[in-house]
Amino acid sequence: MNTTIAVTKEVTALINILTVEPENQQKLIKLLRDNTEGVVTKLDGWISTSFIAAEDQRHVVIYSQWRDLASAEAMRANPDMVAYFPRIVALAAFDSFAGHVVYNHHA
Repeated sequence: MNTTIAVTKEVTALINILTVEPENQQKLIKLLRDNTEGVVTKLDGWISTSFIAAEDQRHVVIYSQWRDLASAEAMRANPDMVAYFPRIVALAAFDSFAGHVVYNHHA
């Protein structure tokens, strides 16, 4: 399934905004990618994950899609994820929220 952004309550979007020192952006992306491919993709309810790397190298946004909010919350409580989070915090500050796409406009 390809990532699509659609106005629907049938998919929960989880947004993580990470702020990182420029010299650590690529290290952070590798850590995120390794964990996504090794852990996240195997979790129940996961649909997709995309990373957006800021040109200023100070931010990375993770846009992930989950079947529902309960799946995203279960991911956060997963023991492998709990063990992984301190590795992220060592490289970046982050903010996170879950929600639904409420507007989409495209050509």
